[in-house]
Amino acid sequence: MRQEMIVGNPVLIVVDIQTGPPPEAKQPIPHMCALVDRLPSARRIIASARQAQVPVVFIQEAHRPDLVDFGRELDGSEDVHCLENDPGTAISDQIGYRPEDYFIRKRRYSAFFGTDLEILLKGLKAQTLILIGGLTDVCVHYTFVDAHQNDYYTRVVEDCVIGSSYEAHNASLAAMEYLQTGARQKLAEVIAAFEERAVMLSAV
Repeated sequence: MRQEMIVGNPVLIVVDIQTGPPPEAKQPIPHMCALVDRLPSARRIIASARQAQVPVVFIQEAHRPDLVDFGRELDGSEDVHCLENDPGTAISDQIGYRPEDYFIRKRRYSAFFGTDLEILLKGLKAQTLILIGGLTDVCVHYTFVDAHQNDYYTRVVEDCVIGSSYEAHNASLAAMEYLQTGARQKLAEVIAAFEERAVMLSAV
């Protein structure tokens, strides 16, 4: 059953928008397009969330340099990535991240798995989670599923996420929409909702 885009208190979840290796370096993870293609959209939605007093939570994937916490993560198509001592693991400085922002470090795909995200969301009294970032078919998808199973209204901004391939990206978006009708949202629609919220707050 389709719900309103935002039910109750929203929180914007920024999944793994990290600096990454330089373009000329070997890329450890396949991407359907360059990360820089999505950075302007990420900046816009983060800035819009701030204006609407929507909390922003930045998620960072990071692994210990001795690789002990990778588990089965390297059994598939991905090579070693996001090591704690690698400058490329830092949250991208091109999306408006601030030191005082909410920050969650994760070792596995889902932002809920082995982290204190659930404690933070309870403190924020969150009801609707809005996801951006990457990868659509991996960390965004796993985080979406865990949010769904924890009874959050969950949305994914489909033109503000990036997949490992276009095929995987589209399939994952379809799978998320299957779980929650109306999960797929466009950047313009979410920003419009944030702007409406900002106007309502200013009138109080």
